[in-house]
Amino acid sequence: MESNANYQVLLYYNYVHIEDPESYAAEHLKFCKELELKGRILVANEGINGTVSGTVGQTQKYMDAMHNDPRFADMVFKIDPHEGHAFKKMHVRPRKELVTLRLEDDINPHEVTGQYLEPQDFYEAMQDENTVVLDARNDYEYDLGHFRGAVRPDIETFRDLPDWVRENKHILEGKKVLTYCTGGIRCEKFSGWLVKEGFEDVAQLHGGIVTYGKDPEVKGDLWDGKLYVFDERISVPVNRKEHVVVGVDYFDGQPCERYINCANPECNKQILCSEENEHKYIRGCTHECRVSPRNMYVKEHNLSAEEVESRLALLGESMKQEA
Repeated sequence: MESNANYQVLLYYNYVHIEDPESYAAEHLKFCKELELKGRILVANEGINGTVSGTVGQTQKYMDAMHNDPRFADMVFKIDPHEGHAFKKMHVRPRKELVTLRLEDDINPHEVTGQYLEPQDFYEAMQDENTVVLDARNDYEYDLGHFRGAVRPDIETFRDLPDWVRENKHILEGKKVLTYCTGGIRCEKFSGWLVKEGFEDVAQLHGGIVTYGKDPEVKGDLWDGKLYVFDERISVPVNRKEHVVVGVDYFDGQPCERYINCANPECNKQILCSEENEHKYIRGCTHECRVSPRNMYVKEHNLSAEEVESRLALLGESMKQEA
């Protein structure tokens, strides 16, 4: 039995034709469960995109099996050591798209994509005055951490990015456009879309932020904050030279790198929040969420109606004094 210290997380993707995503997903789920992996994998006609966790032995067997399939022989796995599993369950789901852009004319990264830049080249290109660095992720990912000086698109989902670019085209026109995302999969399509839109000088960070942070020369330099990841870790460090906190608490604006979800399941908004403020605000991002009869914080802490009312009264007084 391997100890918790001998677990790791695999992040990977591959754009390659999969004939029957539904059947492959069912078979692959069975295989992953036999290996006792946990994680989330998407399968589409255009390929595979996954993050899984397991012991070193389990994940090695998985990588070996995937590399033995001609479709995935060259697939790159990004590996992070971790203490235990990073997921609660194992899911493998068929999808129409690996990343949801919902374009009328879809992008095939094998036909059109931006120039690949390795971490050191990306590091140098970022410092060129004629360069615009465009974050291809969602706003809450950017708010936790981003490349210094990168443009923050005001979007909550990846499919909103093309419309945002069209509305803010002036920011990118006449510039070298560098784009980046967590592991590279979103940029494969997004950079190709930028090329199709007429932007002539488009490049992407090859392997994404995860690869950049592991580069032995760059060591994550010019990255501020932490990297948002879609598993139970929530965030991981990138810059190994210096750590600059860029996240701010939703309630008081103080430096913060702790994400929570609003306790009202009808809202479920992700916010940066200290543990102290989570309790103070009953994990509700608004008054309506705090008084919601479905507030999960109230249920988890078994608060009576009187206790909730008392806390809200104290909060009201506190907010008056701060104002």
